[in-house]
Amino acid sequence: MNTEERIPRHVALILDGNGRWAKKRGLPRTMGHKEGCKTVEKTVEIAARMGIEYLTVYGFSTENWKRSSEEVGALMQLFRYYMVRLLKIAKQNNVRVKMIGDRRRFDEDIIEGINRLERETKENTGLTFVIAVNYGARDEITRAVSRLAADCVQGRVKAEEITEDVLSSYLDTAGMPDPDLLIRTSGEIRLSNYLLWQLAYTEIYVTDCLWPDFNEEELKRAVVQYNKRERRFGGVK
Repeated sequence: MNTEERIPRHVALILDGNGRWAKKRGLPRTMGHKEGCKTVEKTVEIAARMGIEYLTVYGFSTENWKRSSEEVGALMQLFRYYMVRLLKIAKQNNVRVKMIGDRRRFDEDIIEGINRLERETKENTGLTFVIAVNYGARDEITRAVSRLAADCVQGRVKAEEITEDVLSSYLDTAGMPDPDLLIRTSGEIRLSNYLLWQLAYTEIYVTDCLWPDFNEEELKRAVVQYNKRERRFGGVK
């Protein structure tokens, strides 16, 4: 990657392949998730160094509750541990942390941990690290439309005034730019109910690399490919 490469302002990540990484090594799936968390830590530091302004990762989807109670329980324990680690990393790297998704389903201590992360990093001026937890794009849009409809009933918004920008302001990502680049690991080619509104014109890069093996070279390779794309946003150049 050379100095003339355009750095995407906002990179979104689908962290796929933790379970397969563990299975290949004869390890339990939870070890794959633990190793994946280490990769997230490294990626936050790398992205901050590269000058990426927003990094959004798909941490736990609304559909992930369907997994076995043992795996979900292990993920919650890992999340508790990781939030403490993340606070330290955020402070060291001037990173602001934001959570998107419906946090109400989590236990009270996890909700407080999320709130603390956001509260204690909100003044940081570097990379904004966004974690999608208990997140699903259809759920996000449904919640946004519900709040918008309530405001219409209350007379705070008129139906004829509703635009894309108005609806965007009710989404979990209000105030954030849409992703320029989406990276999905492990070779899967689908969006998995992730940021469906925000990814309308995002460039997509898929790598066969399993998430725990993702590193700086993989991220740079994705940015190089991004620079080869001509972004038209539905127009013609």
